[in-house]
Amino acid sequence: MPADDRAKRELRREIELDATPEQVWEAIATGPGIATWFVPHRVEEREGGTMSADFGGGFADTGRVTAWEPLRRFASGTAEPPADGRPDYACEFLVETRDGGGTVLRFVQSGFLDGADWDGEYGSFDAGWALFLFNLQQYLAHFAGLPVANVVTMAWADGGASTLWPVLRTGLGLDGPPAVGDTITLSPEGIVPITGIVDVSTDEFLGVRSARGLHRIGAEGESGCGVSAYHYVYGDPAPDVEALTEAWQAWLEWTVPLGTG
Repeated sequence: MPADDRAKRELRREIELDATPEQVWEAIATGPGIATWFVPHRVEEREGGTMSADFGGGFADTGRVTAWEPLRRFASGTAEPPADGRPDYACEFLVETRDGGGTVLRFVQSGFLDGADWDGEYGSFDAGWALFLFNLQQYLAHFAGLPVANVVTMAWADGGASTLWPVLRTGLGLDGPPAVGDTITLSPEGIVPITGIVDVSTDEFLGVRSARGLHRIGAEGESGCGVSAYHYVYGDPAPDVEALTEAWQAWLEWTVPLGTG
């Protein structure tokens, strides 16, 4: 991590998007838009408005819009000041027109605490935002303008990602780690198989882009592990979200040894 990031306690990312500022603003500053690449959100579209996010498995968050400048700047923070000793996370998105067409999106997360686990906390958020901002690129490149049906599931497992990933891959019907560009089929027990192209393959995440959407399986952490299965299904007909969510949540809980979180 660069020394200046450590000093400022900020996480920064910048991506180029082949989309108009209007398309990008819709995707980063509205509830339906954020759901196309992150998790289901409700956003009161004004400065001071309330926000809520559903991460699946009973994990949820609330916040408040702290900046609302259409087509330019959207920011959010915690709904209430956190208790002493807790991080006061805030996020900001800056939208800029790119020379020659398209849009540059700059992202900043701040509010990290200066503690012994700074590197681990930063690394976890950095990996997560890398995935979600890549989802945004993929959505705008392949599914722009289509509505999304979200299947979001999460659990807390004993053990670490390095030991859980072989278990998860076996449960998905895979012989080993696939490479980006491979065509694979995910075939978890009790769920309709998903065939697509691997577009993410890291120590934390496996991602597949199918004809209908984006599919992300995650395992993060070595001292207790968050495991997740997020699916973004675009267009009509929409799937039975409730049934799929129940099936994927059950699959997670059958596949990995659950912890206490």
